[in-house]
Amino acid sequence: MPTLPLTSDHRDGPTDRRSWHRRAGRPVSVWLGVALIALVVDRFLDLRWLLVHLVTLGLVTNSILVWGQHFAEALLRQRVSDDGRGRQLARLAVLNAGIVVVMVGMLATPLGPAAPLVTAVGAVAVAGAVADHGLGLVRQVRRALPARFTMVVRWYALACGFMVLGTAAGATMAFGLPEPWAGRTLLAHLALNVLGFVTTTAVATLVTLWPTVLRTPMDEGTERAARVSLRLICAGVLLVAGGSFVHPWLATLGVVVHLAGLLVVAPPLARAALRKPPRDYAGYSLGSAFCWLLTADLTLAIASAGAPSTLDLQRITLVLVVGFGAQLLLGAMSHLMPTVMGGGPAVVRATLAASHRLGALRWALTNAGLVVWLTSPAGGTTRLAAAALTVLGLALFVPLLAGAIRAHRRARAHLAAEGPPARAEAHDRDPATGTSSGDLARRDLVEAVVGLGAVAATVVIPALTTRVTGAVTPTGHTVTVDVMAMGMRFQPDEATVRPGDRLVIRLTNHDDTTVHDLALATGETTGRLAPGKSGTLETLGGAGDVEGWCTVAGHKAMGMVFHMRVAGSTVSPAATAPGSDETFDLTLPPGAAFTPRDPRLPARPNGHVHPVTLTATEPVVEVAPSSTQVGVRVRAMTYDGRIMGPTIVGALGDEIRARLVNHGTMGHSIDFHAGDISPDQVMRTIPPGAELDYRFLLRRHGIWLYHCSTMPMSLHLAAGMFGAVVVPPDDLVAVDREYLLVASETYLTRPDAEGIRDLDTDRIAAERPSLMLWNGHANQYVHRPLTARVGQRVRLWVLAAGPNRGVSFHVVGAQFDTVYKEGAFLLRPQTSGGGGAQALDLAAAQGGFVECVFTEPGRYTFVSHAFVDAERGARGFIDVT
Repeated sequence: MPTLPLTSDHRDGPTDRRSWHRRAGRPVSVWLGVALIALVVDRFLDLRWLLVHLVTLGLVTNSILVWGQHFAEALLRQRVSDDGRGRQLARLAVLNAGIVVVMVGMLATPLGPAAPLVTAVGAVAVAGAVADHGLGLVRQVRRALPARFTMVVRWYALACGFMVLGTAAGATMAFGLPEPWAGRTLLAHLALNVLGFVTTTAVATLVTLWPTVLRTPMDEGTERAARVSLRLICAGVLLVAGGSFVHPWLATLGVVVHLAGLLVVAPPLARAALRKPPRDYAGYSLGSAFCWLLTADLTLAIASAGAPSTLDLQRITLVLVVGFGAQLLLGAMSHLMPTVMGGGPAVVRATLAASHRLGALRWALTNAGLVVWLTSPAGGTTRLAAAALTVLGLALFVPLLAGAIRAHRRARAHLAAEGPPARAEAHDRDPATGTSSGDLARRDLVEAVVGLGAVAATVVIPALTTRVTGAVTPTGHTVTVDVMAMGMRFQPDEATVRPGDRLVIRLTNHDDTTVHDLALATGETTGRLAPGKSGTLETLGGAGDVEGWCTVAGHKAMGMVFHMRVAGSTVSPAATAPGSDETFDLTLPPGAAFTPRDPRLPARPNGHVHPVTLTATEPVVEVAPSSTQVGVRVRAMTYDGRIMGPTIVGALGDEIRARLVNHGTMGHSIDFHAGDISPDQVMRTIPPGAELDYRFLLRRHGIWLYHCSTMPMSLHLAAGMFGAVVVPPDDLVAVDREYLLVASETYLTRPDAEGIRDLDTDRIAAERPSLMLWNGHANQYVHRPLTARVGQRVRLWVLAAGPNRGVSFHVVGAQFDTVYKEGAFLLRPQTSGGGGAQALDLAAAQGGFVECVFTEPGRYTFVSHAFVDAERGARGFIDVT
């Protein structure tokens, strides 16, 4: 058996080993708490990828840097100097700062184009910290005398290289890649970070840690098997990462090679466990974690050889994050923390006993719960309860670790007062807990039965409740339906089952450019599916028919509805109540976080070629004030993060080179009215992650609308996807003030529990706008007026973006001596013969400008003279001094 100096009896100091582990391990505890919270709320907020990174970056990477250093010192028998310990703490500080920045970038993606840069900055910090850790390990190996397990430390250093490469792939993805490169880079990212960095480190560690936890000699042949295993694992990682960019079958071969590496090292680990079975939480968890890793590899190999559905990939991720990663970490910490805290054999035994309390119960809840979680239909009570028990099994680690720390202090105090206890003579007692083997086995059996019974109840109780309440009884019969999402329809759009039948719907998105999903009113969903992807949902036929629909904004209104018919049912789906009118207090100021849009017309850029990048995002934005500090918020669709995209100004003959980047969750497009060009390619809808280039010449004067042309267009415009291209006439004279005002309307639902609204397609169809906006916000220029001085000439460019309504633009107290509409002057001072105009009338998608000179100071109100629209927000002030 390897002798690992895992305990320490040094006095506490700023850099002694116990002090080092306490300080270095604090971030692990914080990330564990955050990850558990995210795991609980994931069902409601869809934090899946954030949760994955909380575990892999926050928990696992921190732990690898801390415990990898610990094992390197133990295996090389070389303690790091005090100066080196300070560098390690600084490295961890950089790592955790980088992780926080990465998380901010992931959560801030809807806020605009800066988010990818934020993510990349955080990724550089993470990669730098891991690279520094790997280089430090290399330096330690070079300084150390030859040792039996030096090869383990070398594998630790190599694993750090995988992490650096995987982090670079993740940072690249943050900037948005078109398909198929986005999917290929994601596969490389996962392979390098999880199959490479985490798995290589885990297998190298288990070679020595596993027999130590079992308190048994290392099985003969373990070292030789480990060398072969780790070589195969690393070769598999490189094949998966490289094959993801070359050919899918090469990536599949890589997964198979990786699995073969695990299978090579499995027999000696299994023989050690058969010789001395696990008898505490550390042993149970480490063994289960390795089994879940084998399961994930096998499933991934089968899935990658075919066409894995989104649901399959979600389950594989759950297996890797919860079954493998979380259990590996908690099992290792349960053994290592007590031994590192030290204090002598008696103190370590007491601390281990406290950290292993309820070990069999926690193991049963976590693993049996995860099995039911993975195999239960989405949205059901059984799956939710199983997920809760799985989380509970993991979360109990936190209070029990705190209890172990208290037990450590009590044992040290008792040792100081009473002296060391006499050595137990009995040979049937566990050296860690002091409990007899028979009592230990009985206790663990009872705990395991309780845990398994609790998980079994999540399956049995819903079935019994169904029978007692008179609801349907499962028949055991399964109906499987293949459904295509295509052309804003589900084909077929219904399925018939008997009460109690299990319905499995396999949905495939056959649209080339648009994201779709299918969600049932009972809560089950396939999740969003990119073009060409498939997903599955399962449900049980009940007492009545159930309606389903595509949840992508506007798709239900366009006919993407599915019906589950229940044979013999007389119960129809509940009708959706029409939205009611709502009034808004537009006398209030905008929310504290709202930044008013600068109404001044931007200057024309230099040169005759103007590159423009427009990024489609779907943030939550404010559209009107409210009594709360955050205003009326809506889930919008935008170019560059704001309702109303950036204004483009050019001259006749200039070339616009526009690039559309879709960072949203659905298909988007762009239609420039300023370009006369075939729409077939440049106006096509592109899926999330894709880009397109759109080039055109400015051939005619005017103010031109651009907008998203993805169906339903009315919804995408009402959600904010529009902007203006201004091409002034060549003979236009300079004025003192020049402003741009774009009128639009929006249609809102009632707020949800978070106070956020969606676009109401029924209101759009009925042409009942909730608010009228100038430059994306109702009445923002009431509280941030335009300005001018007496005698100055003011030009006001006006565009009616719609989607349905025009505008009759009027300034109260002023008269227009110049009117330009749709490319032509209707009125000019030198040709009017003294005439004037009171309003500029524009239908939807029309634009022009007016000019006036204010003769007196005062506050002038500009409105849409369709006064019902002015009262809905189409109003602002011009302060003249």
